[in-house]
Amino acid sequence: MAKAMNPGSVHRPVLVDGVLACLEVAFQSWPEGWMLDGTLGAGGHTASILERFAACRVFGTDQDPDMQGIAKERLASFGDRVAFGHSRFTELGELLRDDASFPAPFDGLPVAMLFDVGVASPHLDLPERGFSFQADGPLDMRMDLRREVTAAGIINQWPEAELADLFYQEGGERRSRVIAKRICEARGRAPIVRTATLADMVASAIGGGGKIHPATRVFQALRRAVNDEGPELEAALDAGLDFLCDGGVLAVISFHSGEDRVVKQWMAKQIKAGEFKAITKKPIQATYEETKGNPRARSAKLRAAVRVRSNGGAL
Repeated sequence: MAKAMNPGSVHRPVLVDGVLACLEVAFQSWPEGWMLDGTLGAGGHTASILERFAACRVFGTDQDPDMQGIAKERLASFGDRVAFGHSRFTELGELLRDDASFPAPFDGLPVAMLFDVGVASPHLDLPERGFSFQADGPLDMRMDLRREVTAAGIINQWPEAELADLFYQEGGERRSRVIAKRICEARGRAPIVRTATLADMVASAIGGGGKIHPATRVFQALRRAVNDEGPELEAALDAGLDFLCDGGVLAVISFHSGEDRVVKQWMAKQIKAGEFKAITKKPIQATYEETKGNPRARSAKLRAAVRVRSNGGAL
């Protein structure tokens, strides 16, 4: 069980001004409508949304139940304008079809959906969750602890060629084969079960000296594999297609070039098919001022589109 965090210490949400500008398209038409925050996390985006749009409601869901306790404390002052759920993106369809999942004010279709994909900042601050190479912890990396696969399982069980492909395809690590070879040699002597052990091993295999830690791309690739992030993202996008009301807004923040490419191509396909209309022709990115105060925002990209043909009304 992850240790509790102080909500006041939680990292700030990224691209808040851009998110609010995109969501205004929906809440101008339905000021009392409700939206889905599919990556509630510590509640940062939801708090800003509830403050900006005084009559709206937010149903926040996250795959990590530990985060919900942080969010509930942070959002307590908003009362019944916010409700909470627990689901992965691949479970959203079932959740949104089940009226019993929602309290009375949350009826009809959502007027907006927001997804901030990738790892939540609090995860990086908890060594026992195994996401970060900055502090030693178990090689876990599961956002949803119901999952069976851990980073340690992948590192110690996957064949060398599959590890190399993973590091290259999901992390963009060009020296993936050198790293995979070193890992397989080392695990033959003893299992690799700690983040510090893996980070040191990668650094020794390829050296340092770059702008980022040498293990950054390997850890990113492992996190994406453990949490099945590719299919999960596609499921989130499809939920927007299936459940947003006409005129509803789909907003997606990504941090990885591969994720942004998926979002860009999916939206382009749906726009061409007449299912959505673009709000952002180019992704919204952080200003210099934001990145200075919130370094995590540096790689964030926000894309948004409006649903223009769906299977029902808003409320």
